[in-house]
Amino acid sequence: MELSGGEEQVVVEMSEEAFEEAVADALDLIPADLMDKVDNVVFLIEEEPPEDIEPDTLGLYDGTPLTERDSWWASGSLPDRIFIFRGPTLRMCETVAEVIEEVSITVVHEIAHHFGIDDDRLHELGWA
Repeated sequence: MELSGGEEQVVVEMSEEAFEEAVADALDLIPADLMDKVDNVVFLIEEEPPEDIEPDTLGLYDGTPLTERDSWWASGSLPDRIFIFRGPTLRMCETVAEVIEEVSITVVHEIAHHFGIDDDRLHELGWA
């Protein structure tokens, strides 16, 4: 992929297994008392975001935030999904250490959406 000015973009080399481990490590960093409150969520790693969202999206929360759940929600609701996208993350980072840091930020960011925290507030808190 070429950047403006003819520069070549370097994509970090990281196996799928190593990326999955980075996501697992990021989840392990979330305090247990907070993870205990994460309700009915599955974490998924995908290579690329769906075509209907920005191609440089690193993560996506798909579900009903805890703050919006009511009695209707519990009856037969499928799990919420948090996606972490490997391709865009590897393309935006320059080192494996950067990938690991960005994965951690993305995991926290998407879990925050599960708790009903919007992007504006996450920007204020430095998690965007």
